[in-house]
Amino acid sequence: MDVPAAQVKALREKTGAGFMDCKKALEEAKGDVDKAIEVLRKKGIATAQKKAGREAREGVIEAYIHPGSRLGVMVEVNCETDFVAKTDQFKTLARDLAMQVAAANPRVVRREDLPAEVIEKELDIYRTQARNEGKPEPVVERIAQGKLEKFFQEVCLLEQSFIRDPNKSVNDLITEYIAKLGENIVVRRFVRFQLGE
Repeated sequence: MDVPAAQVKALREKTGAGFMDCKKALEEAKGDVDKAIEVLRKKGIATAQKKAGREAREGVIEAYIHPGSRLGVMVEVNCETDFVAKTDQFKTLARDLAMQVAAANPRVVRREDLPAEVIEKELDIYRTQARNEGKPEPVVERIAQGKLEKFFQEVCLLEQSFIRDPNKSVNDLITEYIAKLGENIVVRRFVRFQLGE
């Protein structure tokens, strides 16, 4: 199928993907823009997974001070090259991540960063709650695990809903940027200061 250049250009502007990637996606989707976007997203996720093992030592430390100067955040976001670290897209991502930390107040970057005793304490609370509600013992563990997943979505930065688009997680956002920029991107650490805490 011959795809018009204007359609390829429009898809590029919507997704930020490369010209040839957009052309191939439109060919695969037989000109259907929505299907082409889905093709690009799937390819981006696959690309991101391939890049996840690559070392990311460049990047930026982004600071965000909330108006009124009562709340401040610093976040370290790493990529593979200083070339990508200097792009406006990468800086936008770092700024969005700093604002996410300011707004959503995560405890850790990823669930693996939570101490085992914190996870066990939460599970114990959820099991007790389920038992107090009279739930049968085989169901108690499933309820506790379900509540633990919700806990991870609240306290782990990568699992939180992105403040600018609640339909995607912060991890989904980073995956999109990995696909766009062609490099592995890692949130290394963050610190959040609130006056009086």
